Amino acid sequence: MINDQIRRPHSHSAALMGSNTKLILALLGLLITTATVATGYTNHTVGGDAGWFFHSKTNTSATNYTSWAANQTFSLGDYLIFRTTTNQTVIQTYNETTYRNCTTDDASDTDTFQYNGGNTDFDQSLTIEVPLTIEGANYYFSDAGDGVQCQRGMAFKILVRHGNGLPPSLNQPPPPSYVEAPSDPAQSPPVTINGESPSLNNKAAVGGANTGVMLCLLLFGVTSSLMTMMW
Repeated sequence: MINDQIRRPHSHSAALMGSNTKLILALLGLLITTATVATGYTNHTVGGDAGWFFHSKTNTSATNYTSWAANQTFSLGDYLIFRTTTNQTVIQTYNETTYRNCTTDDASDTDTFQYNGGNTDFDQSLTIEVPLTIEGANYYFSDAGDGVQCQRGMAFKILVRHGNGLPPSLNQPPPPSYVEAPSDPAQSPPVTINGESPSLNNKAAVGGANTGVMLCLLLFGVTSSLMTMMW
């Protein structure tokens, strides 16, 4: 009887230790998963090494942008990085008719946007970062040369998945202001009222990473407390 009474507390302690160990392992697994998900955003350089360019002498685009897009996976919170010059435009639209017509003449300022880095001269190097904030079909093209660039290959469609969803830094962002491209590119370069441009280092990823760090610290504190109680 005495031996049984002595052994029971020991057995209870062993069971409690095993339960706490499982809980700690589960929390550590959640911590690792949270840290991985929080940084799961991607910058996609449009066209890869070819960039976003149109060769006026051969009247061709620098690469097949449709083929490039087909080999990518796009999610909310990702960025499209256009390495280009002011000789091309970057039009983003959610309107398939605008995309197929290669013109913004009948576009709405609620579904079609022209991006520009602020340069007003031709042949100026430009890097434009476009965040993916709308799930589903997104269309992109250059309407320079009265739509000739678009008609000759400077256009592509992507499908944006939900993925990890929008990070806090991109939650309901204000859209860039839309300005119609000039009808005669020989007279003036494409100009757009430029909204706040996201960082090339991907603010979406940074915002998600900060959230992940906070969650990791919280889980680490809970895990430490449980380990202290166990011992």
